[in-house]
Amino acid sequence: MKQFELSHVMDFIIGDAQAERAVPPTGFTARLTLFAAAVMAFLAVFALALSVSAGRLSERWSAELAQSATLRISAPVGQMQAQTDAALGVLETTPGIASARVLSDDEQRALLEPWFGPDVPLESLPIPRLIEIVEADIGFDAEGLRLRLVAEAPGAVLDDHTRWRKPLAAAASRLWFLGWLSIVLIFAVMGAMITLAANAALAANAKVISVMRLVGAKDSYIANAFVRRFTLRTITGAAVGMVIGAIAVVLLPSAQEEGFLSDLGFAGAGWLWPLIIPIVAGVVAFLATQAAARGTLKELR
Repeated sequence: MKQFELSHVMDFIIGDAQAERAVPPTGFTARLTLFAAAVMAFLAVFALALSVSAGRLSERWSAELAQSATLRISAPVGQMQAQTDAALGVLETTPGIASARVLSDDEQRALLEPWFGPDVPLESLPIPRLIEIVEADIGFDAEGLRLRLVAEAPGAVLDDHTRWRKPLAAAASRLWFLGWLSIVLIFAVMGAMITLAANAALAANAKVISVMRLVGAKDSYIANAFVRRFTLRTITGAAVGMVIGAIAVVLLPSAQEEGFLSDLGFAGAGWLWPLIIPIVAGVVAFLATQAAARGTLKELR
C-alpha cells in the first residue's frame, strides 16, 4: 500500500511529457500563479507571526498579572507608617501570599517617571504607599483579604490586577483570532487566483485539448497534467514568498522595552510554523486546479 502511494506521488512529481504539452510552461498564467503564491505566502508569514505572537503575549501577560498584586495605602502622613505596618501584618498571615514588600521611593519614582519626568518631588506630593504582593501557587482569597484590610488597615486598597488582566487577555485573544482569520482569507484569495489562472490556461489551450481527446486522452489524464503543473508552481512560489517573509520578520526592529511590537515574530520551535505555508498552498492549489479543470473541461466538450 505504501509503495503504491509512493509511486503515485513520484508520478505526480515527475509528470507525463505528453500530457505536459497541454499546459503552457511559461506565459501569463505561469507568472500569475508564481506571483500570487509568493505574495500570499509572504502575507501569510506576517499573519502567522501576528497570531503566534498574540497567543504568546496573552499567556505571558496573564501569567505575570496573575502572580502579583498591589496594595495601595492612602492615609495622613502621621498615620501612614502605622497603616503600612498593619497592612503588612495582615498580608504576612494571609494564606496564598508568598511575599509582600513596600516599594522604595526610588521604585515609586521610576513608576511615575514616564508621566511626570525624572525629578518627581515625592516628598511634597500626596502619593500613596505601595506594597508589592507576590502570590503563591495556590493563590489567595482577594475578597477575604479586602474584608480583613477594611477592619485592620482601612486606608489600604487591594488591586489584584483583574481589571487589567481581562482586557489584555481579551485583546490578545482577538489579535490571535484575527491573525488566523487573515490566514484563512489569504489562502482563499490564493485559491481564487489559481482558479482564474487555471481556467485561463485551459481556455487558451482548447485546441490542444481537442486534439488530445481525438487521440484518446481522457479528461482525467488532461486534468492531472494541469493540476500537477499548477500545484508545483504554487508550491515553488509559496516557498519563495515564505523565505522572503521569514527574512523580513527576522529583520524587524526590536525594542528594548517589553511590548507587543518587540515580541512580534517567532521563537524557538515556532519557526517551524512558516514551513507549513508552502504545504497548505500546495493543497489549496491542488483542490482549486482540480475543480477548475473538471469544470472547464466539461464546458469544452
